[in-house]
Amino acid sequence: MDRPAVVLLSGGLDSTTAGAVTRRDGFALHALTFDYGQRHRIEIERARVVGERLGVKQHAVVPIDLRRFGGSALTADIPVPKSRSLSDIGHGIPVTYVPARNTIFLSFALAWAEVLGARDIVLGVNVLDASGYPDCRPEYVEAFSRMANLATRAGVEGQRLAIHTPLIEMTKADIVRTGLALGVDYSITTSCYDPSPVGEACGACDACLLRLKGFREAGVPDPIPYRAR
Repeated sequence: MDRPAVVLLSGGLDSTTAGAVTRRDGFALHALTFDYGQRHRIEIERARVVGERLGVKQHAVVPIDLRRFGGSALTADIPVPKSRSLSDIGHGIPVTYVPARNTIFLSFALAWAEVLGARDIVLGVNVLDASGYPDCRPEYVEAFSRMANLATRAGVEGQRLAIHTPLIEMTKADIVRTGLALGVDYSITTSCYDPSPVGEACGACDACLLRLKGFREAGVPDPIPYRAR
């Protein structure tokens, strides 16, 4: 029987690729997606499609209203930054950072992993070609892993929990190449922070610019639709 793993799945390029890597490695995927009040809610729909393609055993979509707190361009009426230079992206913490988001998400994943008897949680974070979020760094993941094994019955009773970040040291181009080699269909994914009502990517937010850079450097076209600019 395949070993279960909880995979945080947003429907974006990174989490989709992380899911494909985890499936390749022989895990049974249990996908976890959050409806947290994000302005780019199309990612929830795309995550469902990605989960089906990956053959997940279960897919939980959990509502959390982070708009109650706001504090981010993704959860409040704050403009999403557009057309920043690639040299500016990754320096400082941008307004698209959602306060404590990965800590909240990983806490839910940790609870589900205990119920499933899973020892593995997969997170598609990346520090190269990324937006500078503090909860995507290796030292954060290491610290959360230590906490997880102190704060859970599984950890205390010797069932060590591990958080896997298979993409953390990859460039976006490496991520694209890895996914394509595993048969990922990137046309069903979304990365844009400010998509049109019909799901077209804006092509100008940080997430779009990093995604486009990855496909360009990988030497393949990005298959998703972009708004005419």
